[in-house]
Amino acid sequence: MSQWMQDKVVVVTGAGGGIGRDIALAVAAEGAKVIVNDIGTSTTGEGLDEGPAERVVQEIRNAGGVAIANTDSVSEAASAGRIVESAMDSYGRIDGVINNAGILRDRFFHKMSQDEWDAVIKVHLYGSYYMSRAAANHLKEQAGGAFVHMTSTSGLIGNLGQANYSAAKMALVALSKSIALDMQKFNVRSNCIAPFAWSRMVGSIPTETPEQQARVAKIQQMTPNKIAPLAVYLLSDAALDVNGQVFTVRNNEIFLMSQPRPLRAVHRSEGWTLQDIVDHGMPALKASFVPLDRSADVFSWDPI
Repeated sequence: MSQWMQDKVVVVTGAGGGIGRDIALAVAAEGAKVIVNDIGTSTTGEGLDEGPAERVVQEIRNAGGVAIANTDSVSEAASAGRIVESAMDSYGRIDGVINNAGILRDRFFHKMSQDEWDAVIKVHLYGSYYMSRAAANHLKEQAGGAFVHMTSTSGLIGNLGQANYSAAKMALVALSKSIALDMQKFNVRSNCIAPFAWSRMVGSIPTETPEQQARVAKIQQMTPNKIAPLAVYLLSDAALDVNGQVFTVRNNEIFLMSQPRPLRAVHRSEGWTLQDIVDHGMPALKASFVPLDRSADVFSWDPI
């Protein structure tokens, strides 16, 4: 147990398996009281099952920790509010939220349905907003606390067939930065982690070609428990000066990710015409164009 997490109350959403489960176990091992939230759906969001959350609670209790289960959905404001209220009712406070719950409905953009778009946005983006908003005033009144949001390099860099997921994950970075700016005067922090890890959700990646099989084999090396230490750190009092940042964890590597800033500029004192942009403006800027990379192109070396 650590001095930085002892007796804090933490909500972990999507904690019935994968990354969320390992984070819940890790924060409990450091002395925090945990609300293990999971509605027990499939990776695409269908079905309900109380079992996953209850099993993780039992694991925590068997190890001497303190936890309760919650099966409310993050994707509606009222039910997300009940998740936060379960922390207040059970332990009288809330100190941190890990916005980890998620689903996947991958489809190439030109084939994606409105339902596939809405379902993913509701869980990842709206869910993180609803959870953060429900907890915000409690943290403000306590003059301290932290949010950790799970983003993805699918949004930060790009990926095929994930417009819904990528859009939600990139929006989450902006949401986190806004929370960090708006709530810093109350000592409330907000940071993001883009995790590389093999989990049930990532298990839906196709493995039909040798290239896809090789990619999945690499991901399988990266177990969810590699993500947990940084998540615990960002929640803890050891990270009081870490705010508005985006990190990536890949096996034994931790990266601080860049955030959009100007790369190159051109100007004309008399202003621009279409022909000026063709002749001068765009040729001058093209040297600094960001390539049409995917996540695997940027993280092209094997996990360490």
